[in-house]
Amino acid sequence: MTDAEDLSALRVTADYQFGAGVGSALFPPDDDLEIRRSSSGRPQQVHAGGSRLVTYATDGRFTLGLAGGRRIADALDAPAGRVVVGDESEPFVRDGKNVFAKFVAAVDPDVRAGDEVLVTHEDGDLLAVGRAELDADAMLDFDTGMAVKVRDGADE
Repeated sequence: MTDAEDLSALRVTADYQFGAGVGSALFPPDDDLEIRRSSSGRPQQVHAGGSRLVTYATDGRFTLGLAGGRRIADALDAPAGRVVVGDESEPFVRDGKNVFAKFVAAVDPDVRAGDEVLVTHEDGDLLAVGRAELDADAMLDFDTGMAVKVRDGADE
């Protein structure tokens, strides 16, 4: 497949995983995107401007880089795809530490365990990207346990 064909397929996957229109926001047609491939030629990572947007895992889902998270944050209206934390945990999350349920102030009600999510501050700043370990209801109900396994913090 050519890069153009791969990008078209990757946009469809992004729309499915994150919501309609995210594929075009994540991989704009006019952007200079670099597709890094596995030894078999399969798309493995997509970079723009030297920053990793996403890794395309073997399960057919994306894991986000911080640059990809910024693009998705711009494309989706809050609270879609977001876990919101307050001042108390903001410096830790920004530093790449995990989010614990007792510090979750709000969350997109559609978040399920295993979803890639954006971790934002109450003021809307993107702090990190990671994988939800609990669904939305559990994040708000539990006083203990990890809510989001942070992959990249904004200060890393």
